[in-house]
Amino acid sequence: MKKLFLALLLAFGVSAHASAGFTEGATAYNAKNYARALKEITPLAKAGSPDAQHLLGLMYYMGRGVARDYAQALVWHRKAAEQGKADAQYVVGAMYYTGNAVAIDHKLAVYWFRRAAERGHPDAQHALGLMYRYHAAGLPQDKVLAYMLWNLAAASGHANAAEQRTEIAKRMSAEQIEEAQALSRTWKPGQPLPASSRSGASS
Repeated sequence: MKKLFLALLLAFGVSAHASAGFTEGATAYNAKNYARALKEITPLAKAGSPDAQHLLGLMYYMGRGVARDYAQALVWHRKAAEQGKADAQYVVGAMYYTGNAVAIDHKLAVYWFRRAAERGHPDAQHALGLMYRYHAAGLPQDKVLAYMLWNLAAASGHANAAEQRTEIAKRMSAEQIEEAQALSRTWKPGQPLPASSRSGASS
């Protein structure tokens, strides 16, 4: 499952277009002025801003501006995740999958990956696709769902998902590919993802 672990590597750039007062903190973070970023975002995180909570969680995760503390990283990411922040949902899923600062819990990992994927998060879609492809974390092996998820992630520019989609297509029938493409076309962000397919499950 090395592929799946590699897929869970986190991206730590932060968009600065979020809530009012957050821009200064995100700009400072991206400029590697972590002391300024910490000063700007901590009160926003404590006040309940999911964007600030996610950024503060990243700072604890990476040890940027604060001592590295995975437990605190999980606390802040979970707060943001519970408010629907897809980036934070993905991180919480990854932490449960790898057992980082928390006991490994694949059921919770899948729960958070799915929530992020249903919001259109390409890394979460890619990770779920790997789980369906390799029958991991309690999910059934289903080539159609793996293809669908990688197709969605690839549409958002996820290069690894595009490569995985190309490889799995070589092992799929025309019927399976057609079903996967149809599922991709009809799904919209915010909708539940299918839990099974008609033709993709392994016997």
